[in-house]
Amino acid sequence: MTRTPPSGDPDSSRHDRDNTQSFPLRRPRFRQWRMLLGTAAAVLLVGSAGGAVVVWSQYQSIVADLPTVDGLRSYQPPVMSRLYAGDDQLVAELADERRIFVPSNAIPDRVKNAFIAAEDQKFWTHKGVDPAAIIRAGLTDLTRDKGRRPIGASTITQQVARVMLLGTNAVSFKRKAKEAFLAMRIEQVLPKEKILEIYLNEIYLGNGAYGIGAAAQTYFNKPLDQLDNAEAAFLAALPKSPTNYNPVRFPDAARGRRNWVLERMADVGAITQDDARLAEAEPLTTTSFSRPGPAPGSEWFAEEVRRQLLERYGQDVTMQGGLDVHTSLDLPLQRAAQSILQQGLMAYDRQHRGWHGPVTHLSTPPVLSQEEWVRALRTASAPAGMLDQWRLAIVLDGNKGQVGWLEGSVVRRNMAQGGEAHTGQIQQKDMAWVRRSRPLRTGDIVMVEPQTGQSVVALMQIPVVEGAIVTMNARTGRVMALVGGWSFQASQFDRATQALRQPGSSFKPFVYLQAMEQGISPSQEFDDSPVSYGTWHPNNYEKDFWGPTSLHDALRESRNLVTIRLAAHLGMNTVADTAIKLGLVDSMPHVLPAALGAVETTVLKEAGAYAALAAGGRRITPTLIDDVQDRDGHVIWRPANGLSLVSAASLANGAGAATAAQPVGVDAVHPDAPQGTAGAPAPAAPAQPAVVVLTPDDLPALRDDRPRAASEQSAFQITTMLQDVIRRGTGVRAGEGIDVPVAGKTGTSQNFNDAWFAGYTPELVTVVWVGFDTPQSLGRNETGGAIAGPLWNKVMKTALKDQPKLDFAAPDGVTLVSYDTGRGVAIDAFKDGQLPGVSANLLSNVEAQQLTAADTGAENMPDSESDMAASANGSGPQGAGAASPAEGGSTQAPAPSGGDIGMGGLY
Repeated sequence: MTRTPPSGDPDSSRHDRDNTQSFPLRRPRFRQWRMLLGTAAAVLLVGSAGGAVVVWSQYQSIVADLPTVDGLRSYQPPVMSRLYAGDDQLVAELADERRIFVPSNAIPDRVKNAFIAAEDQKFWTHKGVDPAAIIRAGLTDLTRDKGRRPIGASTITQQVARVMLLGTNAVSFKRKAKEAFLAMRIEQVLPKEKILEIYLNEIYLGNGAYGIGAAAQTYFNKPLDQLDNAEAAFLAALPKSPTNYNPVRFPDAARGRRNWVLERMADVGAITQDDARLAEAEPLTTTSFSRPGPAPGSEWFAEEVRRQLLERYGQDVTMQGGLDVHTSLDLPLQRAAQSILQQGLMAYDRQHRGWHGPVTHLSTPPVLSQEEWVRALRTASAPAGMLDQWRLAIVLDGNKGQVGWLEGSVVRRNMAQGGEAHTGQIQQKDMAWVRRSRPLRTGDIVMVEPQTGQSVVALMQIPVVEGAIVTMNARTGRVMALVGGWSFQASQFDRATQALRQPGSSFKPFVYLQAMEQGISPSQEFDDSPVSYGTWHPNNYEKDFWGPTSLHDALRESRNLVTIRLAAHLGMNTVADTAIKLGLVDSMPHVLPAALGAVETTVLKEAGAYAALAAGGRRITPTLIDDVQDRDGHVIWRPANGLSLVSAASLANGAGAATAAQPVGVDAVHPDAPQGTAGAPAPAAPAQPAVVVLTPDDLPALRDDRPRAASEQSAFQITTMLQDVIRRGTGVRAGEGIDVPVAGKTGTSQNFNDAWFAGYTPELVTVVWVGFDTPQSLGRNETGGAIAGPLWNKVMKTALKDQPKLDFAAPDGVTLVSYDTGRGVAIDAFKDGQLPGVSANLLSNVEAQQLTAADTGAENMPDSESDMAASANGSGPQGAGAASPAEGGSTQAPAPSGGDIGMGGLY
């Protein structure tokens, strides 16, 4: 034990110092903890402040560029537009995204419950985000392998925010934060039902289907209200991954996901456990659905309508505006016209072009096993333009004509699934035809058409020659059929609306129409004798001369020299004015060859011009669209065709303008009409149609305000003359077997490059054209009457089937008279004061003037039609129009009969 030294001990202080060194003084323990806690608090405070600054900065960065959610109040999803035929049959769908919008009140509860059970079970209670789901997903992601996509916890509202406002699926914290903030804002702006409506109509569900309406149709070919629990659950299984749950590619995974959704539906009480068991036991069977459009055979018509819509409304409105477009298309007639044209082109090609050769040739052993040739066919490619009823076949024996082919559409489209192997013989007449060009060889891949109920096939080939057909209502201009070529799949160039071709002698009726307008009688004679203008030596097709010839006979037999002298007498400026007023051409040179058809026009324009003759001289504008409706069913456009409904009494009194039900004009739109994109025509101010109120004593009448291109009497005179063209003139073959009054005209351009036939009844007009895309001769003597006329005949017989027989009604001011023209008895219409069979002296007080080459444009006339097009576009002189002797007044030396035919029209 240590003793304490006395206080007076001199060593005491030293001892104290030693004790101090051995046992230092200790501060209280709580002071150390206080310093530690103070330091930690300071660090925490600084860190929190810094973190708050960072979080606030990030928050400001996130919310600064958040899009507004107000636009969702007036949500209108991109919806496909639809084209309908004249009988309201669906023809085609136009869409960037195939979507059928279904409003919330039309969506069955079972469909809503299925998606809520699968995607967001707390949808009706959360405020845009589900914190519990976020925490659960975060904990799960921490235990998952690196590199795997994180599990999402997005609510339905968050998915709407991502799809509608953010437009990105990038995996990042910033995107998820934006999504959450937007979801909470959406919940403040929109009711739950509206949010769910947007989600169910926007979500992509695979196979090109956007939204549940399109998906129900795509997978089950049903409307939503016909889906059962199993089908609704399958649709709700798709949002997670439409590809991985595709029922065709992955049926087991799709069925498993569907059953999982059914279990969730039972858990939340949407269905009972028994209902879930029953639905899970159902097989997952889908119904094949082919997206409409275009309907078979309607491709040309539908594409022209699409072009017009794009020009008027632009890409976005046309493809996403939900337009309902009602057209004038007659589908049965359209398909018949397509088939008739194809048969005609094949017949011409077989007769004039011979066998083109096989599609390709495969080097094969002398004898092919069935397995070998089936494999070869499945790898062969069908050429563009091959018809649906044809099949690719391989020649198994070239000498005997034995072939093998695969039956089944998927094989014909060269997909390597299915297909039943068949063998047969090429029919003998085809074998004889082929041997004239080049015999078949074993291993040749050819196109054949199996004959029903027979073991023989017809050998087929795609023709090089092309054609076009237009049939329309002659009174209204509604186009009922439009065929633009052999095959839309082979070439989308529309020869009915886009190809500018020379009409040849089918232009002549409009020269004669101007003559009738100037009071010249159908029996008026002009000289049919040789004539020369500089280097131009026109001639008749037959290269003979009739001398004085009536206009009736000249038009019936398509006499070139009479037409030239008539045009010179009328003045080419007046002929050009008539053609422009009728819409046949936009402009034309004032040179005499133009009177023979040395101008350019389209099949559709010529149909409109001939319709004007049937409609009594009114300008007829061809139309393919009857009306366009927006997604709400409002009519936003219809063609201003000049026809309106009025009271018969007001029309008789010369009034009716105030009470007429004027249709929405060409450029007039409904106030809620969708607007076009940049470059689309700007719609005019809305025009509200007036309402016609008819009393029981009133009778409705049709008011026609369409402009006149010619008088009703003159148009009827031409119609009467053109009836004789078909009865006994150049158009006899076109009229064979048609027992109703028809009128028409052949057309053949220079060097037989174009073959036309244009004709009409009181109600219908059809124009047919045949030629090569690059102008070349169809062959000597291959005229419009020989090539186009028979096709016109078949189309008109189809169109007139079951139609009433109507005659051309004679207007007031004309008298029908039968008389002898000098070349047979004819029936013509004569105006008051005109005498049948009398030819007046048209030059009684006019000094005869001699035409020169400058008046005809002959010095600029090329030697071929392809070159002539450049001159006919306006480079020729405009000086024609001086009067010439009507009856042989030209004093120039006659050209030899072997001169140029006509530089335009032939026959």
